[in-house]
Order: sequence, then structure tokens, then C-alpha cells
Amino acid sequence: MSATLIWFLVGVAFVVAELLMPGFILLFFALGSWLTAAAMLFFPSLTLQWQIAGFLAASLAFLFSLRRVALRTFSGSQSSQAEDDADPMAGRNAVVTKPIQPGHPGEVKCMGSFWRAESGVAIEEGATVRVAGKASADGLTLEVHPLTSEANKP
Repeated sequence: MSATLIWFLVGVAFVVAELLMPGFILLFFALGSWLTAAAMLFFPSLTLQWQIAGFLAASLAFLFSLRRVALRTFSGSQSSQAEDDADPMAGRNAVVTKPIQPGHPGEVKCMGSFWRAESGVAIEEGATVRVAGKASADGLTLEVHPLTSEANKP
């Protein structure tokens, strides 16, 4: 088996190992071994010491120069806390399906789903309300406000 083929297969082994243990480091050693295989095509008389030195130099050069760029490119972005807390239903209109009384949640239909809803005023069934945001920590209860003065105030 030629040295070129051996270095190429070592690179393939590094890629397989990277897939099994993702850490985004072994990929650069695969690139180093493939660069050594390419060098062996042009300089077949390189000794084993020069091959290993070239492999290590190329691998470390790839690792230190490209890892940070590759991590930014291939890893997902993290959203800020403000984006996570943003409520996509805030500001939307909803229809009351079960009457809402202060201190007693009712139910609204918003974006095709039924949600528990609370309000500081009484709102009767069928009224249109605006969602102010989530009223509970679990995110399952909405805070709503009537759109018009049609809210039923006892």
C-alpha cells in the first residue's frame, strides 16, 4: 500500500472519529493528513519523519487558523434573553370563548388555539380582546384587555 493511500485513509478515519465524537477538532487533523497525502503525490521520496512533521504542522495550522471561523459558521446561534422572552401573541386579537371575570380565568381563542385568559375587568363570551402577553410563569395563561368598552362590567 502506498504512503499516499495510507495518509488518505488516516484522514478518512479522523473524519469518522469526528462524527462519532463531535468536538470539531479531529476534522483539522483529517485535513492535515489529506494535505500530507497530496504532498506525497508530488514528493514521493519524503521520509516518514518529514511526513509526520508535515502532518503535524499542517494539522495544527488548520486547527489554530480555521477552528474559530468554522465554529461560527457551523454552530447554531444563541438568541438573547430578550428574544426568548418576546411573546409572539402579544398584540394579537382573540375572541373570548368562556367569560372572564376578575380573579377567575376564562378562555380565548387566539391563533387557532384555545388559551386560559385573565383580565382585570369582566369580559363576556364572544367579545374581541387584545392579548397583552403571558399572565403566568408557565406561559399557558394570557393577559387580555377588551378592545372596546363592550366589556361587561358588573
